[in-house]
Amino acid sequence: MTKGELTIFGGTKCWNPSDWTASDDQVRGGKSQSYLDCVSSDSVAHFNGELDIKTLGGAGFASQRTTGEDRLWDLKGYDGIQLDIIKADKKRYTFILKDELLPKNPHNGREQSTVSYEYNFTIDSENSSSERGAFIFIPWKDLKATYRGKEKKDVSALDTKKVKRISIMMRSFFGDQEGAFSLSIQSIKAVSLPSGPEEGLLETSGEEAAGPLSGGILTRPRDTSRWLTLLLAGASAYWLYFVAYKWIMKRACRS
Repeated sequence: MTKGELTIFGGTKCWNPSDWTASDDQVRGGKSQSYLDCVSSDSVAHFNGELDIKTLGGAGFASQRTTGEDRLWDLKGYDGIQLDIIKADKKRYTFILKDELLPKNPHNGREQSTVSYEYNFTIDSENSSSERGAFIFIPWKDLKATYRGKEKKDVSALDTKKVKRISIMMRSFFGDQEGAFSLSIQSIKAVSLPSGPEEGLLETSGEEAAGPLSGGILTRPRDTSRWLTLLLAGASAYWLYFVAYKWIMKRACRS
């Protein structure tokens, strides 16, 4: 049974900075930093920061994750996750879900590692601008299970009924990228797709294989309503000026 869509963050639910916290490579001695800039009344969150790869010899990551150890999202009945991206650079990002959290290590106070379910995506400048964003659709089957950064094949699929953590990450991909990054997100949703999703659903991002219910990028249509409004306003102003001008001229001629 499908459920339509569920807004998890953003959209009709404003972003709240208390929902997110940094999880950067500084826990391993790195110098990368990440931020999620938003206010409680804002409809857009800005994931940004600086990815340093020199300190750790080519490695590095900067991420923002949801806060709290007892949060739970029941996403069963949906087909996957949709990211509504407003603006992005050309860097490769990773969206991560977890369905298990362990207590912190009593010896060092650090969180113990569990399996992560990840999806990588890139949006080039043609698909994202100040007037034209993009949607990223992530089907459950396209999430890759990893453990400490390495793919793990001998595990079950994500338990969508008990998602406990959501993260957005910028990583080096073994020295492939570094420096400043910026990604503006309007919303994160769980969505159900109509029947026949393979018919013109998405342009694939190049990160995952294409196919029925495959993930990828759907370019946001250009917002033509603003330009139409300006055009109509201009036409109305011209018409009023023309009528008023003729009326004034007639009055002038009569006098």
